[in-house]
Amino acid sequence: MTKTDLTALAARIEELFDLPTGDIGPDGAETVEQVMTMLDEGEVRVAAPTDTGWNVNEWAKKAILLSFRTRGMETIEVGPYEYHDKMPLKTGWAEKGVRVVPPATARQGAYIAPGVVEPLQASPVIVEDGAFVGSRCIVVEGVRIGREAVLGANVVITSSTPIIDVRGKKPVELRGEVPPRAVVVPGTRKKRFPAGKYRIPCALIIGERSASTDRKTSLTEALREHAVSV
Repeated sequence: MTKTDLTALAARIEELFDLPTGDIGPDGAETVEQVMTMLDEGEVRVAAPTDTGWNVNEWAKKAILLSFRTRGMETIEVGPYEYHDKMPLKTGWAEKGVRVVPPATARQGAYIAPGVVEPLQASPVIVEDGAFVGSRCIVVEGVRIGREAVLGANVVITSSTPIIDVRGKKPVELRGEVPPRAVVVPGTRKKRFPAGKYRIPCALIIGERSASTDRKTSLTEALREHAVSV
């Protein structure tokens, strides 16, 4: 699809988004399904890298929201699991070259590139190439994990979570972004409240992934030099 075609498609989605649901009609619903297919296949991305950073396509996000207005609910059964939703589950993982371990699921519209081992919000969560994510990690609310960064087990990062770099003489606090090749572990810090001082969760950058740790190295090995559990 040419840039002109995409511009026209984006304009059509913006137009449909402003209509009452009852006025969208079959043609509008078909346009929404076209965008959902393009999102699913990676032809259109909600967030895409550019020379100046990541660009968020707001119209693509609106197409996803429109799909909830144009689709009916249906029951989906996967072995012992049952779902009741408007968004079908992605399938064909082997053909896509994606590893999905049970009970992980992904729904239509979430592009997952070949080689990946596995919410619509104000900003999408971005995990850049080569990053390692430990077990029971939670990354939400538009957080960006830099290229080849390493997250130890149980790290929780939201847009408001303090990410504190403790590698230097003084702590440096970040929000919403883990730098490339940073090694991150869960931590806590004291905060004063009217009722006293209490510890709140944070994430600590304790080191940097060494040059010898390439993408084929296991997460355990990547964390071993920092004595971090996975």
